[in-house]
Amino acid sequence: MINQSGLKVTTEVLWRAAVIFALMDTVFVIVMAKKIKPHVFRELKLPLVISSGIYWAAVWMLMVSFFWGPVYNYVFPGWARWLIPPVYGLFFAGINLLFWWMSIRLPGHATVNFCILGGLWGMITHIWGIQRGLLEKPPMLQGVSPVAASVMPIFEFIFYWCIILVLASTLRRIRHKQTGP
Repeated sequence: MINQSGLKVTTEVLWRAAVIFALMDTVFVIVMAKKIKPHVFRELKLPLVISSGIYWAAVWMLMVSFFWGPVYNYVFPGWARWLIPPVYGLFFAGINLLFWWMSIRLPGHATVNFCILGGLWGMITHIWGIQRGLLEKPPMLQGVSPVAASVMPIFEFIFYWCIILVLASTLRRIRHKQTGP
């Protein structure tokens, strides 16, 4: 278990994280856009849903395991602790399906669209958390700028969406090896 006593997130930490994620995202998104052509992206529908569901269930399992006391018990009711990972896994899988659908219909490169939509989703989820008291109730987050806490997740989630794309592409490759093109 991680010892969070004395751990404090600051506005400066969030801005630095935003810059680091933005730099990583720039490279990651360019690589993913070159590797995942639009016709391939269209084939990622099911692999994206599966990858996203597993990814987000695992992320939330870690969050409720290591950060329930210092953060999430201030935002969610206690009875929801172990329901959050599977429910959010399914919910985020549905969001990824919606973003897949939107990405192929929006102008531009579908892979880039998908990553940008994921980033915007990060901002929306964190604004929702802020409205639920995420920056006021947990001592480790008190005093953090709401703007920094809303901007940093854009870049954080773009990074996550790239990881999900890697997982989905890997699933697609495995499936094609098993069944042929």
